[in-house]
Amino acid sequence: MSEAEAAEAVTISASAARRLNAILKGEADAALRITVKGGGCSGFQYAYDIDRTRADDDFVATRDGATVVIDSVSLEMLKGSEVDFVDDLMGQSFQIKNPNATASCGCGVSFSV
Repeated sequence: MSEAEAAEAVTISASAARRLNAILKGEADAALRITVKGGGCSGFQYAYDIDRTRADDDFVATRDGATVVIDSVSLEMLKGSEVDFVDDLMGQSFQIKNPNATASCGCGVSFSV
């Protein structure tokens, strides 16, 4: 992978990999699919699904046995992002640390570019 490709790649944090492995334990070929959709209070929102299928143009990121899949259209808005799992006083959730987002809502589910 070139430096430019590495800078554009979506990565998975160690905590997200641990949580994904716990959720998908025993689920052969299952991955977390992340999609960007129009909507939410900031213009776009993240959608999370468990998926066992892959399209030829899907981006696939793996860490410690955990897999995240992103379609090519969503990837354009997620380049350089990190998928994280946060467990704090507000609750537990997967979160996207997206350097392309210029604003986001308080809950971190929607964003604008």
